[in-house]
Amino acid sequence: MSNVIIHNLAPVDHASAQGQKKEVLDVALKQVGFIPNMYANMANAPAMLSTYLHGYALFRSESGLTPIEQEVLFLVISQYNGCNYCTAAHSMIADKMSGVPKDVLQAIRAQQPIPDAKLAALAAMAVEMVAKHGQPSQAVVKTFLDAGYQERDLLYIVLAAAVKALSNYSNQAFGTQVDEKFAAYKVD
Repeated sequence: MSNVIIHNLAPVDHASAQGQKKEVLDVALKQVGFIPNMYANMANAPAMLSTYLHGYALFRSESGLTPIEQEVLFLVISQYNGCNYCTAAHSMIADKMSGVPKDVLQAIRAQQPIPDAKLAALAAMAVEMVAKHGQPSQAVVKTFLDAGYQERDLLYIVLAAAVKALSNYSNQAFGTQVDEKFAAYKVD
């Protein structure tokens, strides 16, 4: 089965955008300092981009997870969903901004065991939640809780998965080109 690619819907140009499209792209520009290709595509449905930006910002500010843990979640979920765009973007953020240890980042990108037990339990829990549609096995939940996480953290994994569903799925529909800023982390 091949990916569905949207061919006739063009990315929204921030400079010429109007109305809700311009408003949501202004928010995006304020949050990240540029308009990623993903956002230009998502702006075709302003409610989608607005929901993504809002959920992403709340996850970052309210989850209580460290920047390293947050990035591990976004990276493993994007990778599981097969989103090369978000895998590249979150690899760059992991490396340059969130402080994810190099051996952890390399392991995730190579789909090898993560050399940190707590982060491995977090990653396994995230993949389990996505793969099993929110119905994780008790063994994975127990390993997650035994690693030091709380039941509340499961809800923030759901939020991370929700915002990644918006971005991962839209990137796959558009065949979104990886921005130059993330190009060094591109995956094939």
